[in-house]
Amino acid sequence: MSKQQKIFIGLGVLLFACVIIWAVRTEPQAPERQSLETESKTMTYDDNTIKSEKNGKIVWELTSETMTMDVDTKDVEMENLTGKFYGDDGRVATLTAKHGAYKDGAKDITIDTDVNVTTTDGAALTCDKLTWNDTEGKLTADGSAYIKHEDMEARADKIESTNLFHHFKAIGHAHIVKGAGQGAEQK
Repeated sequence: MSKQQKIFIGLGVLLFACVIIWAVRTEPQAPERQSLETESKTMTYDDNTIKSEKNGKIVWELTSETMTMDVDTKDVEMENLTGKFYGDDGRVATLTAKHGAYKDGAKDITIDTDVNVTTTDGAALTCDKLTWNDTEGKLTADGSAYIKHEDMEARADKIESTNLFHHFKAIGHAHIVKGAGQGAEQK
């Protein structure tokens, strides 16, 4: 073997050894994946209904044009909704609003934007925001709350009730008129 052949073989062995060392020392990097944990997972439903039951009875049900539910928390945002709250005495309060939110952990509801409520015994209520506190079984009308029932009208910052506004508590700047339309006796 000539000296030139030995140099080529030596360079070939050196090149092969360098490739082996490079392959062992470097590991390929996997392409970066977007983190799914930082993204909110939601599901959207059209014309869907959610409801709550206690002791086999429906307490409330809400139907919405569009519902968006957070998959992890089960919280729901609703657009253009209608709903019903059912009283123990058979009375029903029917409502409409542009927006609502249901918090699954607490089972509470907040309904806002053009809130209108009517009851089967003739009461009518409007407010800026209506909340349902599941623990207390209480409906609260907040912001420009107004209720009319038979010959009585009431306005207040807040109106609370645990029996679908058959009896209620007016709080803050309350003004109640009995005999509305019949000489208006103020109380």
